[in-house]
Amino acid sequence: MVKKIKVRSFCILRWIPRVLSGSFILILINLNVTWADVIASVDRNNIELNESFTLKIIVDSLIDEEPDASALEKDFIISSRSQLSNTTIIKGAISRSRTWSYTLTAKRAGDFIIPSVIVGSEKSQPLDISILPQTESILGKADIFISAEVDSDEGYVQAQNIFRIKIYRNVQTRQPRLYEPEITGAETIIETVGDDRNYESVIDGKTYNVIERVYALFPQESGLIEISPVRFEARILKNGSITGKKIYQSNGINIDVLPIPSPPSGYPSADWLPSKELEIIEEWSRDLSNLKSGEPITRQLTITAKGQLSTQLPLINYDNEGLKIYPDKPKLVDFVSADDVVASRIDQYAIISSESGEIDMKKIEIPWWDIDENKWKIASVPERTINISPSSDDLVEDNLQTNSSKPEAESLPYNNDFWRYISGFLAILWVFTILIWFFSKPKLKREKIKSDKPAYKKSNHLLKKARKAASHGENIEFNKLILEWGKMQWPEMVPLSLLKISNLVEEPFAEELKKFDRATYGPDKKFKWDGKKMAKSLNKISVVKKDKSEKNKHSLPPLLPN
Repeated sequence: MVKKIKVRSFCILRWIPRVLSGSFILILINLNVTWADVIASVDRNNIELNESFTLKIIVDSLIDEEPDASALEKDFIISSRSQLSNTTIIKGAISRSRTWSYTLTAKRAGDFIIPSVIVGSEKSQPLDISILPQTESILGKADIFISAEVDSDEGYVQAQNIFRIKIYRNVQTRQPRLYEPEITGAETIIETVGDDRNYESVIDGKTYNVIERVYALFPQESGLIEISPVRFEARILKNGSITGKKIYQSNGINIDVLPIPSPPSGYPSADWLPSKELEIIEEWSRDLSNLKSGEPITRQLTITAKGQLSTQLPLINYDNEGLKIYPDKPKLVDFVSADDVVASRIDQYAIISSESGEIDMKKIEIPWWDIDENKWKIASVPERTINISPSSDDLVEDNLQTNSSKPEAESLPYNNDFWRYISGFLAILWVFTILIWFFSKPKLKREKIKSDKPAYKKSNHLLKKARKAASHGENIEFNKLILEWGKMQWPEMVPLSLLKISNLVEEPFAEELKKFDRATYGPDKKFKWDGKKMAKSLNKISVVKKDKSEKNKHSLPPLLPN
């Protein structure tokens, strides 16, 4: 643990993080003010005929009036409605909202516009929605069946592929269990998109209860992704009796992952960034028409990508000649919108110009690959010219220089020399203070600061190499990489074995490490470890808050030991 050392220094750099944090909070408050009074949304976009879906109407203030949803009855059947009130207190500021939920079923297939819902004097925005014809391939007389589908049988490296599972039940079940899909082939990151959805669907005159689960697949290399049939297990309650366990399974699916195409012309060093939609937004903390030299202003650049993870979004080069730039730590956010993972990266930094005049802010461009249209596109922020006015200190300095050029000032040459010497002395004293502060820091702290910057990159690199070693069954290399990763993860209590690391992580990684330890060092040398399961468990690692081995450390021995 690095101790903090108080240094008596009046350097302005120590206040910059606080200024940036305050500016960011003000920007969030301003954004909240611009929210719409009434917001409408649906729980999903892909809806088949005779499938119910949920329409939510959110009002950002407490309104006692009920919404007027009579316009919905023209094209939809309202089967149920509910409401929920929510109150939030943040730093003394109270915000209230109310949500009305409507379960709707379309009366026919086709493209519809969900009309505005009126709440008091406000109304929601209309929504476009498509109701697809009923899927003929799943029609039948079965009481239970399961379907699996992907949005496309082709994809690109690091691009999102949506994998959807639906369980149809026409009867009551007991002890239901849905097995996780087994995905092999090209290395793939699997993310669950939102919570499981529950709705009803009418097929061939039968009403089915449907449970839908959506996954987002992000392949990390080109090749073939093989998705084994998904299994669902349950007992059926029918005619007053319960059957034994029955297993239902879907069809298997393959996805062909295409290699990364060549970069666009004019951008030979462009990073590979596949997405469905991508935009970059520029925001400033205040008006640009009244800027003065020496005064800070905060600029925020937000990249939003649909069908992508935030860790894939690039770092923007915001260096600009004539400006001093102090960046804050970027904010990475992943959230779910309908059936897609949406990534957001927020870069915020303070800008200070030491000189007055016009400064050209260079254009920002981000090449990205549109996976729907299969072509390169460019997201950009246009260049702009900022006019920096001189500050009051600059005006005083200019006035002094003007007066010094008059004949009366020539008789007092010692005035300029005096202040020049004072300024030089203060500058030397300031540099000397900085050097004392730097060299008074413990060596361990300086090394910690230097090593912390690239630590997460090195950690991710070690895990990636460990996944590859596990997939190829290289147990010695895998053991070495995981121990090195554990040394970085717990520097104050370095684990000396994989069994020790298994007590510091959550399942399923912990269980696979125990199997590896048994296969490598246990008495039964014939026991084999599964490298593919180990590689899969490395995709998502969670660290426990307390060593699991400490639970029984101070416990009493059993009354009847073996």
